Amino acid sequence: MTLQIVWFCLLCVLWTGYFVLEGFDFGVGMLLPVLGKSEEDKDTMFQTIGPVWDGNEVWLLVAGGATFAAFPVWYATMFSGFYIALLLILVLLIVRVISFEWREKAHDPRWKAVWAWMNTLGSVGAPLLWGIALASLLHGVPIGSDQNFAGDFGDLFSGYTILAGIALCLLFALHGAVFLTLRTLGDLRERARRFAARLSPVAALVGAGFLVWTLVVAGDVNEKGIFPGILPVAVAAVAVVAVVFLTRTGNERGAFAATALTIIAAVVTLFVSLYPRVMVSDPEFANSLTIENASSGQYTLKVMTVAVAVLLPIVLLYQAWTYHVFRARLGGSPAGSPADLLARKTGE
Repeated sequence: MTLQIVWFCLLCVLWTGYFVLEGFDFGVGMLLPVLGKSEEDKDTMFQTIGPVWDGNEVWLLVAGGATFAAFPVWYATMFSGFYIALLLILVLLIVRVISFEWREKAHDPRWKAVWAWMNTLGSVGAPLLWGIALASLLHGVPIGSDQNFAGDFGDLFSGYTILAGIALCLLFALHGAVFLTLRTLGDLRERARRFAARLSPVAALVGAGFLVWTLVVAGDVNEKGIFPGILPVAVAAVAVVAVVFLTRTGNERGAFAATALTIIAAVVTLFVSLYPRVMVSDPEFANSLTIENASSGQYTLKVMTVAVAVLLPIVLLYQAWTYHVFRARLGGSPAGSPADLLARKTGE
């Protein structure tokens, strides 16, 4: 296995980590106007993700930095060609970050309502655009013989890429609803459970349509056979059916594991369908970027591999510890700040 393949797989892992972890806090933000029947409910929903959302976004920064270092040509072509879409994502993420901080600056209900809606806007808009942008890597965009993007913003939009964005939003909303059943108490928890049970068949249907269409697109524009892409699709199919069953039977931990597995399988399906290319060119397929013609030199990849082998386990252990510390259910009384929750948990 070459280092180019290793780093292609590592990027798949990083994007998977980002979507699984950021996915549920995006989902919670989407559901603020749906499940937050009162300001107390919304406060609790914010508190469930308050200690972890910013750590989840680190996965995006690492994925972007790793792409720049390991596949600089891919990074340059994608970030220049998808500039408007990525700028919009950045603005939506900034709006979402501000909403966490500014919502607590005043106790006026109207002020808090505005920033709750801003959080929802960012939580819906960012994954919608992520789905469209990443699906465009496989669906194909115009790339010149000089490896530069030769299209415009409109080239990112097609039936397939729009379906990808919608499917990602639905999966994240379901992921967030199941997460709330694990982290809340009382009526909010029950509303989240009922909503997850109602949403799961819809998310399963749309998600299945996206995955099947991904296999078709991979064959049409990327010269891929049905194997091995069918393997992660099969895993996703089993997982998403399990989500429907587990949400209806009230198995919260199992349902959360199943929604996470569905998201993992969807990301893996996209990467498997792309390989060995990282950005498909359409209509000039010969201009596609591959893991070979878009990668850094061997020495750079070796140094990066050593650094990741040392640092990634530390990051994973730290993040796992963070989730362990903030695992208590919320609701029924004022949640308090993350510092209050930690002090309550440690008895200090």
